Amino acid sequence: MKHKHISQISAFFIASLCISSFCFNFTCFRIGGTAIAQTLPLNLERIEIPSSFNPVGSGARALGVGGAFIAVADDATAASWNPGGLIQLGRPEISVVGAFFHRTEDNDFGTNPEASGDQRVDGKNLNYLSYSHPFTLFRRNMILSLSYQHLFDFTREWAFPITERTDQTSVVRNFRHTQEGSLSALGLAYCIQMTPKVSFGFTLNFWRDWLGNNEWEQTTHDTIEGIHHGLNDMFVSEFSTRIRYSFSGFNVNMGFLWNISEKLTLGAVFKSPFTADSDYESEFSSSLRYTESSISDFNSDTISETRTLDMPMSYGIGMAYRFSDRLTLSADIHRTEWGDFVLEDSEGNRICPISDRPFDESDIDPVHQFRIGAEYLYFNPAKSKYVIPFRGGLFYDPAPAEGSPDDFYGFSLGTGIVMGKFVFDLAYQYRFGKDTGSHILPGLKFSQDIREHTLYSSLIVHF
Repeated sequence: MKHKHISQISAFFIASLCISSFCFNFTCFRIGGTAIAQTLPLNLERIEIPSSFNPVGSGARALGVGGAFIAVADDATAASWNPGGLIQLGRPEISVVGAFFHRTEDNDFGTNPEASGDQRVDGKNLNYLSYSHPFTLFRRNMILSLSYQHLFDFTREWAFPITERTDQTSVVRNFRHTQEGSLSALGLAYCIQMTPKVSFGFTLNFWRDWLGNNEWEQTTHDTIEGIHHGLNDMFVSEFSTRIRYSFSGFNVNMGFLWNISEKLTLGAVFKSPFTADSDYESEFSSSLRYTESSISDFNSDTISETRTLDMPMSYGIGMAYRFSDRLTLSADIHRTEWGDFVLEDSEGNRICPISDRPFDESDIDPVHQFRIGAEYLYFNPAKSKYVIPFRGGLFYDPAPAEGSPDDFYGFSLGTGIVMGKFVFDLAYQYRFGKDTGSHILPGLKFSQDIREHTLYSSLIVHF
């Protein structure tokens, strides 16, 4: 009887461990919105970025017009939007941009409604920092710019209960998941005026730990309390994981700006694909303790290896029309090849990080962003001591998912003031998606509605 008793306990422990690892030990890479689901028995990773999967550029002014800035690109943030527009800077300038966000994820578990509810998180970051210096060489106008750009944010906090009942057990699971970290790049940009109407530029992006840690970490803790009916005994089981990824790589942004006429401008940008090196570390532990029998068990495991992430290329085109010195309308289309996003582990296994499937079996489509915006400048021609802009924009910013992208939409509003050599801009952006993320936990009929509020502020000083 004693051996049978222990055998039942061991079987239950192993089953619990597998279920917990498969269903709940997931982590989040969110390049809006995304999570890295980790199925420990299979050693696979899913990347789910809570913020936008498609960070196209920085700056309060640009984001105030909905991010429709490829064909405008006339301040220092052009290094992130379209380096071909940097030539429009007539004087040296320093720019700094800060961002604050608040995100609500309304999670719905179709199989376990008790776990449904809002999960909230907020944070702040240095969105952009740059110095740009125009000069003339060989009778051509040129400019150099050094910049820092915050791109992907992984901040997420989840906590919810799950109730489960089988013929053998009745349990309550308390699940907690936290994630923090970000990815950023240091950019060195150069732009040259090829003709009076055409300029070309490029930005060399170094994804390194120079101004911050280019890494993200997830911590997951699952506590299970319940009763084993067959053994007539109470038990407590705990599962904990900590996963850390570092990230380093290099890519290039190339762009041009064509002033077709005094009113119409065309711009285009290409962001090259690249392979990022990543140091992967994971720690896993599990424990089981029965109240009456005083039988307990403990397991732990540590993995450390080097992995690679193939990041996809993206490209976009934009047009801007200046109706007058006061009013400008702009529109952009941007495409990212998320079907080429690949995770490769130390054994050469190639996985699609979005779908958590073997790369050859995944079905991830490219995503297309659409952005439109307008800027109106109020100023007094007689005094000309200050300029007050009014901005607005709309955008469609989908996230890649298995089968078809998840739809995200948003709008933005912005204003500011220009006084002499100082430019201050402020922008508010609202981004939302409904019934998204069903691929994260498909076995639980999971989906989420996301609402994200972001406030950007920037200061530019001309010399």
